[in-house]
Amino acid sequence: MTPKKGRDGRKQARPSPAKRKPVKHPKPKPPKPVPSPGVPIGKGSFEHIVIILKENHTFDCYFGTFPGANGDSSLAHASDPPVGTFSNNHAAWLARAKKAVRKQYQQADIATYWAYAQQFTLCDNFFTDVASDSTPNHLMLIAADSPVINNPSSGSTPSYDIPSLPADLQAAGLTWRNYGGFAFPYITQLKNNPWNVTSQQFVTDAAAGNLPSVSWVYAPHLQSEHPNDNVAFGMQWTVDQVNAIVEGGLWKNTVIFISWDDWGGWYDHVTPANIEQWTDGTQFRYGSRVPCLVLSPYAKAGYISKILHSFVSIVKFCEENFGLSSINQRDGSADDMSDCFDFTQTPLGPPK
Repeated sequence: MTPKKGRDGRKQARPSPAKRKPVKHPKPKPPKPVPSPGVPIGKGSFEHIVIILKENHTFDCYFGTFPGANGDSSLAHASDPPVGTFSNNHAAWLARAKKAVRKQYQQADIATYWAYAQQFTLCDNFFTDVASDSTPNHLMLIAADSPVINNPSSGSTPSYDIPSLPADLQAAGLTWRNYGGFAFPYITQLKNNPWNVTSQQFVTDAAAGNLPSVSWVYAPHLQSEHPNDNVAFGMQWTVDQVNAIVEGGLWKNTVIFISWDDWGGWYDHVTPANIEQWTDGTQFRYGSRVPCLVLSPYAKAGYISKILHSFVSIVKFCEENFGLSSINQRDGSADDMSDCFDFTQTPLGPPK
């Protein structure tokens, strides 16, 4: 954004010498602020970080018609539940220009998600980290890394010996829980950890005010919003998790990130930057845009973040909040979501 000039540059009519008066020049106007990342997240800004990961929807699919957002509002109205065939692996992603499903939901279909966006922060430049389906993106949100570019074959149980954020949290004397995520057992250090619990346990823990430092929360299959499941039904599950946090008295020191794990075969009009390639030379990172909602007393109200974020940005946020070192170059150089917050504002109340 170019700062405004102090003068308008227009020529003024010159009065005759006899009538000339001293010209009072207007004071230069201060430049408008340039959108930029916010102040880095300070250690201890939040006691609890909750990451709710739903499934398989792009930004245009859910928020393409949201006022002020960078969305394509011209797509056909999607049914609920959606109908059709949704392919979302790496090969399908490379062919998305021809094969992606060009439909979207309206405000009335996902009214609570829109209400969250209106009351708190919505990111419209948030990307999946891998140009493919669920597993590699789940791993990125846990470890800022993925040794695979597609879901493993059905029935297999891979084992990846890679460092991770949960392991770093535990080594620092902090706590974490995986509420229903399938990818945690794929990481060697996390496989048999007792902090891998069921999805249903989250509401119980949150309502009792008993959450760990970081919670990764995943819906049961029918509530995940994965095509061809019912979107409104899945959204209500998300609302129940958020309400449990409020019920447990944790709102004042908690931040909630709500995002979707991959593109799901849906169209999005923004072409993601190609910053990392897979072994065959095709695009590995980034994948398609997905929505990300940020709910917190200190999330900017009614704000649309235009800064480039991804799942690894949330990993970086956790590291900065708890004073942890980076896992690798990805999270070391990632944005930290800080533009989404204003710690000087009057704290916002819980979702209405």
